[in-house]
Amino acid sequence: MLGIDIFFLILITALMIIFVTRYNRRRHQKAVQVQERTWLEVLWITIPLVLVLAMFYVGWKNYIPLRRPPKDALEIKVIGRMWDWQFVYPDGKVATMLYVPLNKPVKLNLYSPDVLHGFFVPAFRIKEDVVPGKNNFTWFTATQLGEYDIFCSAYCGMRHAYMYSKVKVVPTEEFNNIMASLGSASSTADADAILRNNGCYSCHSNDGTKLVGPSFKGLWGAKKTIITADGKKQTIVVDEKYIEESILDPNAQVEEGYMPNVMRSYKGVIKDEDIKAIVEYFKKAGEQQK
Repeated sequence: MLGIDIFFLILITALMIIFVTRYNRRRHQKAVQVQERTWLEVLWITIPLVLVLAMFYVGWKNYIPLRRPPKDALEIKVIGRMWDWQFVYPDGKVATMLYVPLNKPVKLNLYSPDVLHGFFVPAFRIKEDVVPGKNNFTWFTATQLGEYDIFCSAYCGMRHAYMYSKVKVVPTEEFNNIMASLGSASSTADADAILRNNGCYSCHSNDGTKLVGPSFKGLWGAKKTIITADGKKQTIVVDEKYIEESILDPNAQVEEGYMPNVMRSYKGVIKDEDIKAIVEYFKKAGEQQK
């Protein structure tokens, strides 16, 4: 490729010097109409076309093997949602940091339940769109131990800049130990983990900060002014029924000051037992604050 570059550099430079010298203004003070030459026009269309197609073929031929992951690659589902990353391993284990074994090919199946995101690891020189409703993937083999930044490369809303995680490359034995210690996506033992794994903290804070949705701080037993689906304003006290409905049918009652039709329904996504665990979590937090 370097030889081709040098060849065209010399050719183009030589032609520029020839044209500047031969057709400069001093030698041709009076403009002359140049008659068309069909053979010349065909020549300067055909030659660039052949060259571009040849370069495309070489690039495509090298791109296909790079795009195809090895058959023994470890497959991990990457979920990008507003505004965090979640990594689901083949055995159902879930993490918010991407753990991968050293020198092992890894295929990442990219999924977004909400808007367009971009999975970007600068150190690995990989960047792939995470598109709602489209199956996409990328793959890599990490050859050095360490931690590497993961960013979202597509603007995805108010907290886009906080959609950040890391790839941690570890020896195989350490990777197996980490996998043994992780919880599964269906674990109901920790309601905080359920909220985190379903991206709830992307839109709801735990410290009273106003984000896309209302904060979880002081939620249980709080008086809220809500707008119903038919536009009526009501005052309610947050209880088990309200929390369940907010998860399963979030647009039926929207707290005043927040936009409707932003949160999607989690019916069929969060299990009934997990919803009960979330309710107990908020109830316990509310009792502790009294």
